[in-house]
Amino acid sequence: MRWSLLLAEGAGRLSAAGVLSATADARELAEAAAEHTQLPIEADTETVERFRELVSRRCRREPLQHITGRMYFRFLELISRPGCFIVRPETEMVAGDAIDATREFLAVRGSARVVDLCTGSGAIALAVATEAVGADVIGVDCDPQALALARENNARYGNVVQFVAGDARTADVGPADVVVANPPYVPPDVVLSPEVEADPPLALWGGGPRGLDMPLALVTRAMELLQPGGILVMEHAENQASALRGAARGAGFAQVHTGSDLTNRPRWLWARKED
Repeated sequence: MRWSLLLAEGAGRLSAAGVLSATADARELAEAAAEHTQLPIEADTETVERFRELVSRRCRREPLQHITGRMYFRFLELISRPGCFIVRPETEMVAGDAIDATREFLAVRGSARVVDLCTGSGAIALAVATEAVGADVIGVDCDPQALALARENNARYGNVVQFVAGDARTADVGPADVVVANPPYVPPDVVLSPEVEADPPLALWGGGPRGLDMPLALVTRAMELLQPGGILVMEHAENQASALRGAARGAGFAQVHTGSDLTNRPRWLWARKED
């Protein structure tokens, strides 16, 4: 059967199931079924059956990354599997600010030490280590499954990050020039998509009535870890920006602002510790 017809069929089924990225998902599922990124004109019977089964799984709203076993982040292709947080596109911009800050320290001092709190799959830590070459990067997480995955991903890129088991609020991993974090921050009343609900609860819910318990704790911890002039970059929900700017100023950060994503939503805190 022609792949062009199969892709149209798959995209139609996915769209009917409520998958917003139906065309892109159909293509990625096709590549997984064919075990190749270059699809031939025709698919054999076995591949057609495999593709249709993958589409059926996605129609049941199983995350695409769990089906294919991979996820993409900036220039990285990472392993993904159930039980571990799926990194999302908006976090690429958070990582970008952390990379810029790290490069600044490398240019001025010739060295930089970066701590990624709540590292999960290791995506941010690995992006920093591979794009700001020469930095000393440490990733911290308390979840054994997340750390196991982070270490697998690390091995794919030459073990450029040191991963540490520990509570992000207390782990002794300082001093640091840059602290970056994508902590759990989802408020308790938010309705999640089926794909997001597949993520581990530990990586989602921030605690407290506004989901701010963990982000606020990490603002305090970052102030303790950072050296003078150090920078904190932390992702948050769009309705948490004001509270976290206030918390950063209250903790003693000298320069504070909010970063916005491509849709102009306020999505991360940027704060510099006084020199």
